[in-house]
Amino acid sequence: MSPDTLSLEGKVAVVTGSGREKGIGAGIAATLARNGARVAINYVSDSTAPRAAEVVKAIEGQGGSVVAIQADISTPEGAAKLVHETLKAFKTEHIDILVNNAATGFPGPALKASKESIEKTFAVNVYGPLFLIQHVVPVMQRGGRIINIGSIGSKLGTPEASIHMASKAAMDTLTFAMAKELGIGHGITINTVAPGPVPTESLPPQVEGAIHSALVPLTRAENRVGSVEDIADVVLLLASEKSRWLTGQFISASGGITGA
Repeated sequence: MSPDTLSLEGKVAVVTGSGREKGIGAGIAATLARNGARVAINYVSDSTAPRAAEVVKAIEGQGGSVVAIQADISTPEGAAKLVHETLKAFKTEHIDILVNNAATGFPGPALKASKESIEKTFAVNVYGPLFLIQHVVPVMQRGGRIINIGSIGSKLGTPEASIHMASKAAMDTLTFAMAKELGIGHGITINTVAPGPVPTESLPPQVEGAIHSALVPLTRAENRVGSVEDIADVVLLLASEKSRWLTGQFISASGGITGA
């Protein structure tokens, strides 16, 4: 009998918000590629294009199959473009894994949040994943995997980023609410992976420092922040066949922070 494996050989994956070398999205893309998936990384702005090229170079340097696609997933047109260009790049008719990692936010008091910042946060963090799910499901076969990257802050109510956490909470609910529709109807699983504190470029240093100092003492596995690899390995498990009986779940990838 052959040993169990997490191989993704023959699978096609899309990872949004993966165009920054040290980001969680790039780490997820590299891990999926290293385990056999052909991966489309996604970025939105022209200024990020050189960095997305570095992500591609790094993954190809490890023998991975990868393509970078510029698309604004916060619009139906952008989501459709990302799906279409992925199928075209890999000369395939199906996508097996969708990782909704792209996110934005504007730290600060909710009472002072502008209409524009609220709309932008929900457009990227809620509308974008939903638009992509709508466009991916028609080309996703049974056994497909949808993985939404959330945040433990949606359970903790992190006050430094109230609007951002509200958008993540909306996606938590959508994950659970869509599980039966996707599972019974299409044979697809959907889960949320919620990182705890992980150093990234997404927050100003002072905000990141405040959040990390508050959350690290709540970890149970080790007294440290998480790493990109910690999150990527959880995503790898959920992307594999081994996760077939997991769906609609909120998985705290945080070293044991529960949000209770």
